[in-house]
Amino acid sequence: MDHPYAALTPEAVLDACASAGLRPDGRLLGLNSYENRVYQVYMDEGPPVVVKFYRPGRWTREQIEEEHAFAHELAEREIPVVPPLVLDNRTLHKAGDFHFAAYERRGGRTPNLENPDVLEWIGRFIGRIHLVGSTKPFAFRETLDQKSFGREPRAWLLERASIPADLLPSWKAVTEQALFLVEKSYERAGDIRLIRLHGDCHPGNILWTDYGERQGPHFVDLDDSRMGPAVQDLWMLLSGDRAAMTHGLSDVLAGYEEFMEFDRRELHLVEALRTLRLIHYSAWIARRWDDPAFPAAFPWFGTARYWQDRILELKEQIALMGEPPLAV
Repeated sequence: MDHPYAALTPEAVLDACASAGLRPDGRLLGLNSYENRVYQVYMDEGPPVVVKFYRPGRWTREQIEEEHAFAHELAEREIPVVPPLVLDNRTLHKAGDFHFAAYERRGGRTPNLENPDVLEWIGRFIGRIHLVGSTKPFAFRETLDQKSFGREPRAWLLERASIPADLLPSWKAVTEQALFLVEKSYERAGDIRLIRLHGDCHPGNILWTDYGERQGPHFVDLDDSRMGPAVQDLWMLLSGDRAAMTHGLSDVLAGYEEFMEFDRRELHLVEALRTLRLIHYSAWIARRWDDPAFPAAFPWFGTARYWQDRILELKEQIALMGEPPLAV
């Protein structure tokens, strides 16, 4: 059976754009995206726009519209995000089975996270995002927690993924121990506040420009925006050994706390959230395997070596969750 994206032919993309009031000239450029389908669409007049077709069945209309409203709420406060364009008095459009939205094309490069000034600059804007995100909760979008990113994807993998029989006992044991320690990390953190987040604030979703009116970072792709602890948008900026992550965190918070107070108890969650992301990521690939783009992009998925590496990775996380949290 064909995947739903098989219906998203170049003609269908162009027809969808025209239905939203755009005037494409027929040229398309597919952009790097696995979860959705994203195209740079050239116009008869003016610059090209970026059009995103949401994966059918992933988000409801209400959830997508809530993401769009959050992006516009941030943009109205001059926070450098890329919100969807308002076309025909709305941001979300539908063509066939696909919801889609158009965006201004923005250029930029990956930020240099080894530069303390860059980290502080990014931290300032994440602080501003969180200041807005803390004013009210999402009504429809999901929450990042131990269940949604840990227990549920683990159960799905056990039921439906083909983990090699000789590795299955080890994988079951290591994921169970890892999730037990995730729960202990949350207990140590206590009753932390959940706010609206970017949700997937890794360096690939931050574009950096070196000059002009938009100098500095701007944030793209709020597709994973959800409720969660503030540190979720911070820990993916940290890498290296403990000393390097400590210095990076200090730089980020130097900017962040100009606008938003950071609850230090959330530092107990850094390695717990990394662990949840690792388990969720395996389930994400497995759930998308019927999409032809996934076997082509992840040919190593499901091999014995893949699951061996995941077991070792989670063992490392178990050790890290046993250490004291980062200190600023």
